[in-house]
Amino acid sequence: MRLFRLLTLLTTLVAPTAFADDLYQIEMILVRQNAVPAIVSKAAPEDWAAGAQRINPDSLRTPSLNGEVEKLTASNEYTVLLHKAWQQTLGEEASKIAISDGTEQFGQFPIEGTLSLKLGRFTDVDADFWVNQIDANGMVTASERMKQESHTKNGQLNFLDNGHLGMLIKITSLTAPAPRPVPDEIPD
Repeated sequence: MRLFRLLTLLTTLVAPTAFADDLYQIEMILVRQNAVPAIVSKAAPEDWAAGAQRINPDSLRTPSLNGEVEKLTASNEYTVLLHKAWQQTLGEEASKIAISDGTEQFGQFPIEGTLSLKLGRFTDVDADFWVNQIDANGMVTASERMKQESHTKNGQLNFLDNGHLGMLIKITSLTAPAPRPVPDEIPD
């Protein structure tokens, strides 16, 4: 009987914690690394969003990583292509968001892609973005692609490196309590 209680306790401690859907702020910065030669891939598919939900305009937030954008812009090593911030709920089921920037032409954008997020001990991120060159007729003539998966730590700025394209992403809980400060002295 004692062994059974011990196993139950160990299972409780080791088992992954169930995460409820909570509200998070997501902020991303898509960059081109200028020192790395661009890899031109086949043109972005017409169904690039593939069932992903668009960001609700009411969910958009003022970006807070403007200092990082200024540093990236000031150096000649990076070109900032896209900077967005929004809030959404995250949970154990992956949520796929469609993100675009620029003028739409025949369903395509100069920058378009999807970001799939799944909450766990870390947040699983699956980024799939295209940077398109669009001709005068509105046709995509060339694309650069970033396809990167990562396990990111919440509340910290994370870099997803994909060679010539990269992404800075920060995922911050809006409902979790702030961590308690460390006491100056530990009581006896």
